[in-house]
Amino acid sequence: MYDATYKIVIFGDAGCGKTTLTQRFLTNLFKSDSKMTIGVDFEVKSLEINGKKIKLQIWDFGGEERFRFLLPTYVRGANGALFMYDVTNYSSLAHIDDWLVVIRKELRAEDHFPVIVVGGKADLVDEREVTGDEGINIAKSRPVDGFIESSAKTGENVEETFEALARLMMQKSSLL
Repeated sequence: MYDATYKIVIFGDAGCGKTTLTQRFLTNLFKSDSKMTIGVDFEVKSLEINGKKIKLQIWDFGGEERFRFLLPTYVRGANGALFMYDVTNYSSLAHIDDWLVVIRKELRAEDHFPVIVVGGKADLVDEREVTGDEGINIAKSRPVDGFIESSAKTGENVEETFEALARLMMQKSSLL
């Protein structure tokens, strides 16, 4: 028996690490040979936060432009989202507004729909095109609820990313 079930969507440009982040969260393993997501993948994971048992239904979207039309359908009924970009690819962060427009079209003004901006591939220090400060500043200037950098390769902030979103959704539904 779960105290809550939350549907989350993970979106962002192709190749920014959405699938590897999700797989690391689910299995605690890093797979460098992850294949491109065709359309959408669905995963489920349970976690416990403050003594509450939570089920996350994770919808991982293919980031290619040709799949973007699918996103609105899956946003309906979702409780929160992760917008992911690649810290080694500035354009993946520059497209944040394009992605947020797709999401926001499906929400009513009164909906509190938490979105966390996630800078992936943080372990690739020498290849960085986006500093942490740039990521924070862009996130602060958008209607989002948080910012974090993570690395599916090292595991840095992977659990924390999903737990932070779960906490925001729990607050919205008065579970916290």
